[in-house]
Amino acid sequence: MTTITLIRPADRRWGDRRGRLAERRLLARQDRLAARLMELRSIAELAVEARSVIEAGWIQHSWYSYRTAETEPDGHARNTVAGACLVGAIVHAGGGPQAFNTQLVQRSLDLTWNTLYGVAGDSLAWCPAPAVRTSHLRDLTRWNDQPARTKAEVHDLLMATEAETGRLRELIQAQRVPVG
Repeated sequence: MTTITLIRPADRRWGDRRGRLAERRLLARQDRLAARLMELRSIAELAVEARSVIEAGWIQHSWYSYRTAETEPDGHARNTVAGACLVGAIVHAGGGPQAFNTQLVQRSLDLTWNTLYGVAGDSLAWCPAPAVRTSHLRDLTRWNDQPARTKAEVHDLLMATEAETGRLRELIQAQRVPVG
């Protein structure tokens, strides 16, 4: 007795669908990894800018100190930041108080906290809950406001945060699969 196996057109279609679905999933994963790489680059740039804010003037027990209002050519008064604490410098570098809730500022604060407290692995893989983020913000503020804290230590933490973005970029690059 001879057995004949028939390949129905529907079976071929399912095979093609599985292949297309797998390819779409791979491409979506690659897009997510590329977006994370771009985010890390932006966080590194923000850390550099925050360091320059700290170098211009570091303070404790307040997020910002302002110079006297300067009058712009259009007649509006503008306050210029004379100094900032760690959190204030990050927020200012990210666009100022109006940018506090942006993803870039929030993720920069997350990574700074993770760097300070030595969170291992891919420390930005998950987004903390709002209450946890608030707690982390308090931790960073308390750390900055400790009486023995120095401007150099704040500067060094921002440098370490920038270095952490490099470590995370290497982790992500290792996860990327060439698409061909």
